[in-house]
Amino acid sequence: MQRLQKRYREEIRPALMEEFGYRNMMEVPRLQKIVVNVGVGEALDNAKALDHAVQDVTTITGQQPVVTRARKSIASFKLREGRAIGVKVTLRGERMWAFLDRLCNVALPRQRDFRGVPDALDGHGNFTLGLREQLMFTEVDYDSIDKIRGMEISIVTTARTDEEGRRLLESLGVPFRHRGW
Repeated sequence: MQRLQKRYREEIRPALMEEFGYRNMMEVPRLQKIVVNVGVGEALDNAKALDHAVQDVTTITGQQPVVTRARKSIASFKLREGRAIGVKVTLRGERMWAFLDRLCNVALPRQRDFRGVPDALDGHGNFTLGLREQLMFTEVDYDSIDKIRGMEISIVTTARTDEEGRRLLESLGVPFRHRGW
């Protein structure tokens, strides 16, 4: 069992249960999944770019990503339906907890001038974070990357409201930006 998962079960879940007045332990918000998505628009011109993105995401998450394909043709972007345009990974269980731990305690603080992430949740307690580069993860070898790519990390919770989701994520160690910064 991961360190963060153990802390959730022993400390965070009882605290949230008391704070929000839940009667049943199953009502307490918990992490459902984490989705890591990398859009590779340049894959239309350069087929190797997709291979590098797959390699980077595999290194960061420890799981083989799925290649995402275009659903519609868009003439202005020279995009045809069915063309590969990105990669994504859905993390659950042990890998999800390990990834969140590394993200909050190692990767995010490595960003230059890091002051926290904006606390904009989607209305249902889910949080999406956009990162500008993959170099913030220590697993990525600086010499092996061909291009700096951004990624989108979505943390999906079972919380019903933003306030419940925000309290859960703060308790798990997500470094939210303090209001007024």
